[in-house]
Amino acid sequence: MQGVSGRGHADCVTSHGTSGPGPVGATGRPSGTAAPDGPASGALTWALAEAALRTVEEVGGYAGGVYLRSGTTGLLKLAVLVGLPGPLFRPWWRMHENRPFPVAEVHRSGQSVHLADVEEAMRRFPQLVASLPFPFASLYAPVVAGRERFGVLMALRAPTPGVAVDARDRGRMTRGALGLGEALADLVRGGTVVEWPGDPVCVQLSTTGAPPVRFGSFDWDVRSGTVTMDAGLLEILGTEVTSPCSIEALTSLLDPEDGYALWAAARQATGPDGRPVVRRIRLKGPDGGLHLLEVSTRARAGPPGAVGAEEDPYGETTRLVCTLVDLGTGLVGSDATDRLPGAILAIDRLGRVTYVNERTERLLGRSRGALAGRPLWEALPWFGLPFHEEQLRAAFVSGQAARFVARPEPGRWLSVSLHPGRDGVTMVLVPEEDPTRLTPGTGGGSGKDDTFSLSPERVTAPYRPVALAIALSEAVTARQVSAVVTEELLPAFGGRQLAIYLLSDRRLYLAWETGFPPGFLESFDGVALDARLPGVETLTTGRPLFFESMEQLGRRYPGLPLDAQSGARAFLPLIASGRPVGSCILGFDRPRGFSPEERTVLTALAGLIAQALERAQRYDSESAVARGLQDALLPHRLPVREGVDTVGRYLPGTQGMDVGGDWYDVIEAGQGCLALVIGDVQGHGVAAAATMGQLRSAVRAFALGGHRPEDVMRGTNRLLIDLDPGQFASCCYMLLDPDTGEVRAVRAGHPQPLLLRPDGTTELLELAGGVVLGVDDRASYPVTRLRLAPGEVLALFTDGLVELPGRDIDEGIERVRRALAAAASLPLAETADRVIREARQATARLDDIAVLLAARWPEHG
Repeated sequence: MQGVSGRGHADCVTSHGTSGPGPVGATGRPSGTAAPDGPASGALTWALAEAALRTVEEVGGYAGGVYLRSGTTGLLKLAVLVGLPGPLFRPWWRMHENRPFPVAEVHRSGQSVHLADVEEAMRRFPQLVASLPFPFASLYAPVVAGRERFGVLMALRAPTPGVAVDARDRGRMTRGALGLGEALADLVRGGTVVEWPGDPVCVQLSTTGAPPVRFGSFDWDVRSGTVTMDAGLLEILGTEVTSPCSIEALTSLLDPEDGYALWAAARQATGPDGRPVVRRIRLKGPDGGLHLLEVSTRARAGPPGAVGAEEDPYGETTRLVCTLVDLGTGLVGSDATDRLPGAILAIDRLGRVTYVNERTERLLGRSRGALAGRPLWEALPWFGLPFHEEQLRAAFVSGQAARFVARPEPGRWLSVSLHPGRDGVTMVLVPEEDPTRLTPGTGGGSGKDDTFSLSPERVTAPYRPVALAIALSEAVTARQVSAVVTEELLPAFGGRQLAIYLLSDRRLYLAWETGFPPGFLESFDGVALDARLPGVETLTTGRPLFFESMEQLGRRYPGLPLDAQSGARAFLPLIASGRPVGSCILGFDRPRGFSPEERTVLTALAGLIAQALERAQRYDSESAVARGLQDALLPHRLPVREGVDTVGRYLPGTQGMDVGGDWYDVIEAGQGCLALVIGDVQGHGVAAAATMGQLRSAVRAFALGGHRPEDVMRGTNRLLIDLDPGQFASCCYMLLDPDTGEVRAVRAGHPQPLLLRPDGTTELLELAGGVVLGVDDRASYPVTRLRLAPGEVLALFTDGLVELPGRDIDEGIERVRRALAAAASLPLAETADRVIREARQATARLDDIAVLLAARWPEHG
């Protein structure tokens, strides 16, 4: 039987043992190795969980975990998450080592990182604060053994503003990580694969002096009296109880009145109506004390032919499934809470519902049995909405109380107060008739006598700018970055004006503006860094400036021209990795305050904008160099030979560094032959273009020297290995005799060419091939011989023409075949344009494209 805690939830363990199925589906300490593509071994899971739990508790944390290497080079996966619900933090389950986050830097550099407060995190890792804009401290240590890098150990705890992490806690993190590294090295020596293949395992923190909330279930065959218990219930009952057992053995652990209540629930659930029944009973545990349990019973048909599968002569079902929640004494009070006026619901640190009082049942229209033990976002699906998830994340990570308005269904509103603690979050739910009275900044309250609700000034609604961060990562030019800020940042904070200034030669120049009166900002264009202006001072001091009214701005800077009499302004420094980039001005039409959360998020976003702008400036300069290189290196004209036409086309990508390493060439190779060449260097930008130029020159030199096709490819391969640019390349080289049509072809990891016949049919050629260039200095490249008949066309192309994200390469090849067939009667130049037409119209072309067509015509043509 499955326990309640197993439904739709990540595998969970607790510091008191297991809660439901363990990491590998067992309750004891597992061992063994894992297949490379299978689940992680039990021994690995327990080593990670124990190390993370111990370290988090030693440094006084409330959450943490371990990132472990995966089967993908450079990719870390969150293997163990302590004290937090896994589904809420799904965006952080994967982390590539080149990302600008502390986990990635620690793994990449091998150096620990300790962030005592949000200010320090904002200066060093603005992306972290932008994605988790809450006050918390975080500590990270590399998990290594010798030169072996396994991953990163981390801990989250309450921030200590202005106070650095002390040497004692730094040492604890280091010792915990080194100890884990040695344990993982032992597992490797024993044959265990130390890589994380799947989703994280969630680990419950030990409670503060109270037993944890636990879950279990049993299957009761009423006719035979046999009870089969799951591991969760056996954990609650202790080692003296075995499964299966008789119902009398189970009821002997109950007080007599509770035993009668259990039998009454069974009779009611198996009666003609068959209604589920929820009862509270008190059970004697192995410690001799009484445990308060909620038991939910429901009838279930047994398997065909099994005892209890059929109804008895009185028409009653004889098989029951009972689920139990051991409420403990930590997160929940007692029956007394049922008499309180508010609707109260509690969840543990893993997001599972642990308590529901009667008023909550009536308010939500759901029984305790339908809620208890389930992840909150499953029990109440509206908690899975992004805004509500963000409130829960804020409560779990910051430990600060919050209140927000939720709409569980159209026309119905609830005021939800969150009160986090070490063991979980307690919620107070209050019906709300006028939700506008609870919006931030209105100063209104619910109008109800809710002693559990927060004061209006504690209402928080931090904006989580993931959309902005994602959009900035995709922006390439400074203009695109500015457009993203206009579209994402201004609406999020209710802004109306935006100006971005960039630093050049110790002066600030206006790069983008929107919303300001025409011409107003021209007088500030090109101001020096010694000018007493807010946009200058925010950059030179590195501190953001917030003015809640235009009057406040005017008093701070007397004589400063103002574009409006009413409004508010924010001046943000654009600094990337300690380097000044410029400044950003946000304008608001009305006076407004800036909460601490908003100031934190805006400052962190300024760091993201600065990094995006710096990247854009670098792109502009590199792109100009790369374009110049490629324009110089691609052939400006192709040789003209009687009886042969050749046409080449190049199309850059539309995203990222849009100049790549694709190239084509046609070379007069001697003895009347033409060499048709096409290649693709890995990557984009200056490096790819430079490598492309070197390879094109090498192929041309070997071809002009009269070398055989296989020798041309072998020589080019060795040259690329000797140059060691850290790149590889694919290539296809075809030596054509125009008089006879004989072709000798070699291929190095390149897509197969296509053949177009005069009747419009096409064929994908099957050329023998070797590995890509630049990998193996002993590689050989076999020759394929074929004949190009008069009227036939060879089509060589790079993979950008046939590969599209989420599409099979065969679809791309078929698309090119159709384009060739449709253009069979057209001149060769128009055929080439037809082949790349669809690619040219694409707005999101990730790779560049090169195409080379060669046609052989009859002598009389």
